Amino acid sequence: MEKKVALITGATSGIGKATAHLLAQNNFDLILTGRRKERLEALREQLEHLNASVIVLPFDIRNNDETVSAISSIPGHFKKRISVLINNAGLAAGRDSFQNGLLSDWEQMIDTNIKGLLYISRLIVPLFIENKNGHIINIASIAGKEVYENGNVYCATKHAVDALSRSMRIDLFRHDIQVTNIAPGAVETEFSLVRFKGDKETADKTYDGFQPLTGEDVAEVILFAVTRPPHVSINDILITPKAQGNATSFNRK
Repeated sequence: MEKKVALITGATSGIGKATAHLLAQNNFDLILTGRRKERLEALREQLEHLNASVIVLPFDIRNNDETVSAISSIPGHFKKRISVLINNAGLAAGRDSFQNGLLSDWEQMIDTNIKGLLYISRLIVPLFIENKNGHIINIASIAGKEVYENGNVYCATKHAVDALSRSMRIDLFRHDIQVTNIAPGAVETEFSLVRFKGDKETADKTYDGFQPLTGEDVAEVILFAVTRPPHVSINDILITPKAQGNATSFNRK
């Protein structure tokens, strides 16, 4: 029996990278996307040692033409086996009040978190419809369930992901396509380093005094969702560290 193929966006670090490793260990072949070619190539080498067949696609998901070209390059025999799409690529840029927000930060978040998800999903969904089978995992955020001070546009993009997950599910369930929305709280990845634009000292303070989630923790939730029996659909999961009460409340020791 042929292995299922999972396509993971934003696979070069954090949740995406951890998910790639876990799925490779659980009998999946993989298509991995990201902007950093060297990291993708290094990851492919690691995963091939786990007996996974891996295709890497280095491109910027914010660019629709690049996205179309990359997906078009996938060999047909591999493409037809895609049964899982993990929309993981996403970021937060800046932590400014709305009135002080930078247009460049807003556009980066909207282009990655919303438009990137749309660009790749519209290319993969027709394959799922043709196969009468498929599973979309959208990595949202607790910021898509709540809003908080200085979260403005980031929260808006993750609320959009949450809404898209619900509306995609309504449109696609008649084609036997599942849509799972996974909303992590604080996860120690490159997320805060990107948000604070390389300021490692400030980024590290995000996780002071408590144990955050890891990329591996979220990867295990993803694996659980995509390995349920065919009649079971996991629609929405909010996962936080034990020390997190809501988007901004932490039990710091």
